[in-house]
Formats: sequence, C-alpha cells, structure tokens
Amino acid sequence: MSDILHAFAWFYVKSMIIFAVKLLSAVMNCPIIREILRKAGLMSVGLLYAWAAGAAVYNVRDFGAAGDGKQIDSPAVNAALLQAASDGGGVVLLEGGTFLCYSIHLQSGTTLRVEKGAVLKAAPVTETTGYDEAEPNASNYQDFGHSHWHNSLLWGENLEDVVLEGGGLIDGSDVLTRGGQRKSASGQTTANKALALRDCRRVTVRDLSFLSCGHFALLLTGVDDLLIERVTADTNRDGFDIDCCERVIVRDCRVNTVNDDAIVLKCSYALGRPKPTEHVLIEDCRVSGYDVGSLLDGSCTITTVKAPDGDGPTGRIKLGTESNGGFRHITVRRCEFVHSRGLALETVDGAPMEHIRVSHLKMHDICNSPIYIRLGERMRAPEGFRHSRVRGIVISHVTADEVDSRYAILIAGTEEHPVRDVTLNDISVSFRGGLTMDDVAQQRGSNPFFFKGGDDGESAAERLTKGYPEPSAHGLQPAWALSICHAEKICLRNMRLETVAEDGRPALHLQATRRISFHKVTAVNGKQTEKLSSK
Repeated sequence: MSDILHAFAWFYVKSMIIFAVKLLSAVMNCPIIREILRKAGLMSVGLLYAWAAGAAVYNVRDFGAAGDGKQIDSPAVNAALLQAASDGGGVVLLEGGTFLCYSIHLQSGTTLRVEKGAVLKAAPVTETTGYDEAEPNASNYQDFGHSHWHNSLLWGENLEDVVLEGGGLIDGSDVLTRGGQRKSASGQTTANKALALRDCRRVTVRDLSFLSCGHFALLLTGVDDLLIERVTADTNRDGFDIDCCERVIVRDCRVNTVNDDAIVLKCSYALGRPKPTEHVLIEDCRVSGYDVGSLLDGSCTITTVKAPDGDGPTGRIKLGTESNGGFRHITVRRCEFVHSRGLALETVDGAPMEHIRVSHLKMHDICNSPIYIRLGERMRAPEGFRHSRVRGIVISHVTADEVDSRYAILIAGTEEHPVRDVTLNDISVSFRGGLTMDDVAQQRGSNPFFFKGGDDGESAAERLTKGYPEPSAHGLQPAWALSICHAEKICLRNMRLETVAEDGRPALHLQATRRISFHKVTAVNGKQTEKLSSK
C-alpha cells in the first residue's frame, strides 16, 4: 500500500510541476520571473519543464568539456548531442563557462541549451585544426556564403525537431569571417557563419544572443516550420538570412547589423531548385545599424557612418536580393528601424512577390528610401527562367523621421515588367530636404559603388535594370517625396510627406506609369503645401 501511495504522490507532484511550468511558460516574456527561477536554483523554465516531462539532460562537462575558454570543447559537445539523439532526444546543456569550439553538428530531436552566463565561443584556427570543409554545391547562382553550410560554428542538414535556446551567448568575435580567406595559411578551413541549417523541419531558436558572426549570424535554407523569438544578434554582416523557408515566425528580436541586412528573406537557388519563402510573420522586432557590439553592451554608438558598399548603415528588413523561388504571404508588423536603411522589397532573379502585408512600422534616422519596391532583371537563374513579377503589396501605418531625401519613397519596375497593384496607406514621413535640381543633374552625393552611367555599349537604363537593386543605384531622384517609374495600379492614400529644410525639387516624379491614384496625399515643403495628384 505504501508503494502505491508513494507512486500516486509522485505522480501528483510531477503533474503539478508540469502544470505550473506550463503556466510559467505562458509568461516567459517576463524577465523578472525568469530571474527569480534562476536565483532559486531552478536554472530555467526550459530545464525544469524538461525534467518534469521526463526529458534527459546531458551536461557537456560529463562528456569532458572544461568550459574554461582554453580547452577545445567541441568534441564533448558533439558527443553529448550524439548521445542525446541516440537515446531518443534530450537537452544538451552548457552552463557556467566559456566553451571554445570548432564545428558543432546539431542532431534531430535535441535541444542545445546555452544557459545565461555561458558562452559558446568560436575557436581560432590553428596550424593543425580548423572548421568543417564547405560541402560541394553545384548551384552557382548565388555567392559562396549562401551556398555552403558545413563551414560554420553550428550546422545541421536534413534534421527535424531542433531547438537552440537558453539565454547565453554565441560569440564569433575575431574568428568568424565576413569574407576573405576560406583557408588559413596552413590550409585549415575557416568558418563564416554562426548557425547554418539546410533542409530542416521544426526548428526553434530563442532567448540567445549572437555576437560578430561573420557572413551570417543565422543562415537558414529550406527550413520549414521555423520559430525565432527573443533573439539578439549584434553582428558584422547579415543577421537572419531566411532562405527558401515556409511557415516562419520571427518575433520579438533585436538585430543590429551596420554592414549588411538585419532580417532578410530570400528565395535563392542554393538548394539546386526553386523553393519559395512563404507564410512568414515578422513582428515586434527592432533593427538597427549601430557599431558592431554596441547593441549588446548597451552603448549603441554610431561612429561607423558607411557600410562597405558606400551607403549608410544597413540594418534593415528586406526581401531579396536572391530571388528565384518566390515570396508569398509575407507579413511584417509592429517593427522599428533605427539608424538604418529603410524597408526594401526586391525581386530581380525571377521570383514572384505576391500578397505582402506590412504595417505599423516606426523609423528614425534612415539613410536612404524609407520604402523601396524594386522589380529588376538581374536574373541570376538558369537560362530561360521566368521573369520576376510584383503584385498585391499593401504597406500601411508607417511613420518615419530624420529620413535622407536623396531617393524619396521609390517604386521601380522595368519597361517590360512593371510593378503592379501596390497600396500605400496612412504613411507619414519627414525628410531632411535641402537639395536642388542642380544636385540631381550633377548627382552630388550619389554613391558611385551603385550609381553608374552607361559604358561598354550598355546604357545607364540597361545597367540599372540588370544591376544590384539598391535605392542609391537609381541616383538622386528628381523628387523629394515620391518617385514612381514603370508601375501600374498604385494606390496612395492618407499620406503626409514633409521636409525639414526646404527642398528645390518637386514632391512627385512619375515616369511610365498607369492608373496611379491619390487620395488625401499631402506634401509640405517649407511654407508650401500641396495635394498630390497624377495630373
């Protein structure tokens, strides 16, 4: 009888723990609760729930890790992951130290938990040791960084049910590369990504920080059913590259990338086939272009005034540039852009861009177009691939101030393939102003890295159509507020556009457009106020 009562009591206690932890999980956004649990010695809600639910916990120190920042701990981490996977799944735990690692091979059915206070640090390449070799890839329609996954600090391929979490730091400082040499002088492989996944299902990344991660903090290609939440990335090139992924949520993240894009959706040919990026939700995120590392340390400094491409700090949300498979059913809402470039929606390699909804954005200190929609014909794709198309974009409830006025709000298609069916509604933008039509004629302040005239028998228009899409590639615009070319069925409603300093250019430039409608669109330039129309 006592054994029965003991078993019943344990079952009851365990059930109550599971119920309590589920309740706490519902309020995991509260940092006070998480801190109370840590101080109480419960380590984390995640580990407590894993224990209560019967999931095994594999501490990497039990597999030989030192966590002293000196010993190479990747063999121990990999051994723990393999053991967890072979046992049917579990939590691999890194806590209380700096774990110096080369390539870590993620496994299906496992959680890699880097606890708060723990650092997973990329190890420097030596004369005898480096990272995993970049695997072969016959697809060459995208650059090297997008085409390989194994040459990374953490990577996985053809995995299911993978979780990375814990509140700790993934640190690639001084090791993960932005480009440059793919091999060391001694022939060892360098790594250029913090986390790279290919062809995976049901992946969660949450409550982690990423610092100085090379070409990508996260390169996620062909990853379906993906959740990224409460992640901070403060890195030297791209933050989150979400490429050919379906059913994605990115929520409550902070991404700081002065030199490249912060949260970027792509649909490249890296998988050797066109695969769309679709059914994506990005919400409650903040992107910025502060100096590398200054978001995590709280200083948010702005000494870096230009990215390597010659434009101002990047740090934006973007669709493109790699664009083969298609962008469909994308929602971006309640996001903030600070000291960065504006929203960019680009398709130039044959992808359809359809059913895009963007709303409730706040922007401050924007160094190019606050809104840029581009359909081009770069066509990095197999011969005979379809042309890009744009239709069904709705952008609403956007406020922006301290905006560079060189490029205006810019919507641009091509002569043969115009942008179609775009609505801008409830938009308020304050441009800096202060330019003249002579500035446009002389292209004063343009960026020669992107803005090029025609040569080698190619006109400027042809070069622009086939080139890299960026607002500065179009040169200073002949209007300060709205510039629309090669576009049809564009609806503009409830917009207030104004300058801080009076601008010598008109507010509106239209070229090769049809069915452009205006309703309550006001432009305020100095002391002059006008209602814009297509007449």
